[in-house]
Amino acid sequence: MHTQASSKVALRVALLVPSSNTVMENDLHSALPKNQFTVHVDRMYLVECTREAERRMIEEFAPRAADDLGTLKPDVLVFGCTSAGSLFGLDYDAKVCRELGERAGCRGLGVISAVAEALDRQAQRRLAVITPYNEDLTRSVASAVSAGREIVCAYGMGIEDNVALADPTPAEIVTFARERLAGKTFDGIFVSCTNFRAYEARTALVEAFGVPVVTSNSAVIEAIERFRNAGLGRGA
Repeated sequence: MHTQASSKVALRVALLVPSSNTVMENDLHSALPKNQFTVHVDRMYLVECTREAERRMIEEFAPRAADDLGTLKPDVLVFGCTSAGSLFGLDYDAKVCRELGERAGCRGLGVISAVAEALDRQAQRRLAVITPYNEDLTRSVASAVSAGREIVCAYGMGIEDNVALADPTPAEIVTFARERLAGKTFDGIFVSCTNFRAYEARTALVEAFGVPVVTSNSAVIEAIERFRNAGLGRGA
């Protein structure tokens, strides 16, 4: 397993995404400097954004994708699905990502765990949660980030077709948040889903509510940057 990154070597990010995800890899490509990071994607079959479909994705398709990505000798592997990582809590997410990372020969990173760490760094204690999901998965992600903080409210758009999670525009995400969060008091917002255009909406959400906003993809981007800044990866 790679342990130490050279400042002159681009860190290889192995990214696992649901097969119908059209947003996350674009966010990472646009945010991570190409002279410091290269992003390499494999896909895990997923059409329906439900608990059972996501469990099957983890158990059946994720290991194959991790094996594929291991052939490029990555520095870090990202399991790029927030709701699937949240199904049984942060310990479950950490276990899944550790095992997938071992298959790829590198450290594994989970989205929901990265989100929890980002929220901790910003000391957000009264949190509003926005998702594109159905009620079950919205509750799941809210519960996964609830340790040490109060979930003031959690609202989802009710979308279950995974490719359709990317349909709401950034402006529509802000409008949905304004409508659902009106009258609520909180000191931070978490907008879930790697296939939701929340990273693009983040600045507008901060301006609209005047509080820090963490999105699934912003948390992963930050975690990858911190991984490199800690000197981890190739070049040991």
